[in-house]
Amino acid sequence: MSDPYISAIICTYNREQYLGSAIDSLLKQDFSFYEVIVVDNGSSDRTREIVEQRLDQSRLRYVYEPVNGLSVARNTGASIARAEILAYLDDDAIASPVWLKTIYDAYQNNEQLAVAGGKVTLLWPEGIKPPSWLSSNLAQNLGAYDLGDTLVYVENPGWTPRGLNYSLKRAFLEKVGGFNTNLGRVGKNLLSNEELQMTELALQQGWQVAYLPDALVVHQVAPERLERSWFFRRSWWQGISECYREQLSGDAGSVQLLRGSERILRGIYKSLKHFRNPALRFDNLVYAYGQIGYLGAALQGMLKTSKSRLDS
Repeated sequence: MSDPYISAIICTYNREQYLGSAIDSLLKQDFSFYEVIVVDNGSSDRTREIVEQRLDQSRLRYVYEPVNGLSVARNTGASIARAEILAYLDDDAIASPVWLKTIYDAYQNNEQLAVAGGKVTLLWPEGIKPPSWLSSNLAQNLGAYDLGDTLVYVENPGWTPRGLNYSLKRAFLEKVGGFNTNLGRVGKNLLSNEELQMTELALQQGWQVAYLPDALVVHQVAPERLERSWFFRRSWWQGISECYREQLSGDAGSVQLLRGSERILRGIYKSLKHFRNPALRFDNLVYAYGQIGYLGAALQGMLKTSKSRLDS
């Protein structure tokens, strides 16, 4: 196979029930010059077997990365990829047939494009409907992402493309030193914000970030993610992730205590305000709970900084 125009990368950890569908969706793309790389990030299930069942496809490659962490796995995938465009698909997602072509065309049409991702819709488990307490905002925690049906250049990092449907230009990724391994999921923890940080860096350096509506991906919702406890846990880790991102960008210290406290009060107030609306009530309660994780991480950071100063 000649050098591919785009490298599609799946980083996976113990997702045997979904992985096959993700790989198959990539092997059926309406595009010719691409490769598929599966990075097994220390799985203990049938991950390797599932990939090996499909290795008769010459464009598919398997690599084992024993150091756990999504950012580590993404960097490993990038290091062995042969193309200049890197497209990341989650192991529980299904790409539409034109996914890679849409992404490739976007980069070909814009030399300033550093990051791009597309629309994400949700596929609910069979026989299960979205619960009444799930707001459209909280559905974004399940991966939903929709900025409309036209191309959008993202200027607010908060609207950055979702990591489950995500691509970068290799030149940009190498310039910023790869994905920051202090952010991103590790094992069962739900650290995040690595994509948000990438968008911040891209915009600061004069690159562009795009939402591509036709680069559609469907995200399979695991049944356990429809428990209220999952959303509290997800929000807790989101708070920690936001704190870490601010620390990495130099925006940390006592100001974080003020931010976190104000957000907790705001979340509780709005939860009470919307008491009769189960979706908005739960949404704001989850938001407030996440700020406790944020404050805990901020205090740990301040204590660590103080200790370092005393030791020096």
